[in-house]
Amino acid sequence: MKLVVVSAGLSVPSSTRLLGDRLAAAVARRAEADVEVIELRDLAVEIAHAFTNAFAGKALAAAQDAVAAADGLIVVTPVFSASYSGLFKSFFDVLDKDALTGTPVLIAATGGTARHSLVLEHALRPLFAYLRAVVVPTGVYAASEDWGEEGLAGRIERAAGELAALMAGLSAAGTGASGGVATGASGGLAAGAAVALEAGAPGGLAAGASGAFGAGAPGGFDVVPFEEQLARLAASGG
Repeated sequence: MKLVVVSAGLSVPSSTRLLGDRLAAAVARRAEADVEVIELRDLAVEIAHAFTNAFAGKALAAAQDAVAAADGLIVVTPVFSASYSGLFKSFFDVLDKDALTGTPVLIAATGGTARHSLVLEHALRPLFAYLRAVVVPTGVYAASEDWGEEGLAGRIERAAGELAALMAGLSAAGTGASGGVATGASGGLAAGAAVALEAGAPGGLAAGASGAFGAGAPGGFDVVPFEEQLARLAASGG
């Protein structure tokens, strides 16, 4: 299996890269995987050029191919202005929109204060759900004061275990990066719902979801157009 780490750290040494390395090592202890690290700092110029001429340079194209071929992905960004960095977002903006479909992704971030920890939920998780990746339940945020604390080590181990389990499950099923997830997603589910299936959620979820959300589905659910709902409310004086 192939595990790719995308680090958006800017300094050398970088706490962002350090967190990515620790996460990758924890995953590698649980699953046999070749680890490749992509430093976005080294691709900044090519990423900027890709925006202006729609052409990926050699190094950027290699990074894009590596991410698209990954069996698992760890993404780590420093927090700038209460969100992911511009460099981090720019890389995924120039990535093919279908490259991460069904790919297990572990999200992580670093910052100077614990007050930015919700960046995982309000910025990173929605981004990768939009890209139809399978985001593991546990995200890892490391503030300056977290380094050396037991809590950080525990979060790293828990998140790594979740990613390793997803990678191993998809590999064993022979579905690669698009198999079981696509089945659930076609029923209108967010990509993150596949995590619940992998975690042992009730087996009928995917099938039931396609029936519940599909118009005219045989599952006993009637989809009423919004305009018709408004008309009924107006007629009843509601």
